Amino acid sequence: MKIAVATGTRADFGLLRPLIQELKNDHFFKLSLWVTAMHLSDRFGNTIDEIIDSGFKIDHRIPCLEEYDDSVAISKTISKAIEGFAQVIEKDTPAFLVILGDRTEMLGAAIAATVANLPIIHIHGGETTIGAYDESIRHSITKMSYLHFTASQEYKDRVVQLGEHPSRVFNVGALGIDSIKNLPLLRAAQLEDDLNFKFDQKNILITYHPVTLESSSASEQFKSILNALDELSDTFLIFTHANSDRDGKVINAMIEEYTLLNKSKSLGVKSLGQLRYFSMLKYVDVVLGNSSSGILEVPYFNIPTVNIGDRQTGRLMSESVIQSSNQLEDIKKSLKLGLDPAFAKAIKNQPYIYGEGTATQQIVKVLKNMKIASLKKPFYDLPK
Repeated sequence: MKIAVATGTRADFGLLRPLIQELKNDHFFKLSLWVTAMHLSDRFGNTIDEIIDSGFKIDHRIPCLEEYDDSVAISKTISKAIEGFAQVIEKDTPAFLVILGDRTEMLGAAIAATVANLPIIHIHGGETTIGAYDESIRHSITKMSYLHFTASQEYKDRVVQLGEHPSRVFNVGALGIDSIKNLPLLRAAQLEDDLNFKFDQKNILITYHPVTLESSSASEQFKSILNALDELSDTFLIFTHANSDRDGKVINAMIEEYTLLNKSKSLGVKSLGQLRYFSMLKYVDVVLGNSSSGILEVPYFNIPTVNIGDRQTGRLMSESVIQSSNQLEDIKKSLKLGLDPAFAKAIKNQPYIYGEGTATQQIVKVLKNMKIASLKKPFYDLPK
């Protein structure tokens, strides 16, 4: 069975990696890997190199990312993604196309696949994130998809609520947990040598992306974070760059300026990559920002997440997630709680809410038994 997997960012590749590896290793499948968007951009660290270094053959490169990140440029990115994926689909005809999440370029991929009658496998559907337009994109991809693999029962129920038949919706847990269980993580000294820094008494990893449905500007929001971090002592700050959403450039410019002025206590990295990112989680005290990783994967390391703003509002959250507004005093208060040893101790035995790291095996099992009779999908109405 030929399966195409599309990846456009460091984040979705990190999550998809165990599934890609299994599809490559299992002789039942023929893997076709399609790489697009941020992976192909020097601005975002040329993360295509991480894919190649992982030993994967790239079957198609689909450039679509515009230079700018305003709303017009993002719409052009979607348009170019539709065109690029359509051309690849015409030449390469897999049984399924795997799409994860809610990125704009993946909306383009889904549209092209739908028009070409290529069945879509959607991973991480049914989730809600009311602070960003990702919410609408995610649900749109759900309606264009044939098979669904969700990260929780609640998300499965929501996909069914959107009219997808329960027989095609499977709760398998979060894919990222598979990598946490299986990757041999780096030691602290290896991270320090690789990135040329030294851990301090306390250490914070910061990943903050634009909140596309909020009225305040990205610079206003991120300035509050920097002001709160400035008040900490004996603390090293590791920043990873924002994604290609609208105003991501603003945040990245602020990171570059801040780390240049504060070299002794901060480090800015375009992309850590999955191995260094997960390894870093072994040694930092708090993860701060608004990335989905702070909700999905960080809790499995039993460290606090300070989740800022509404970008992730609606997702199921573990006990280790501290919710904060974008206001300076709220961020300071949340950081104080996150750095409190008593809070860290209290979350050590928290329950895992996104599965036990078996998503890959469950997905592969479903695919091996999947036969498509028809792509016609009657809307499934909930029982009255």
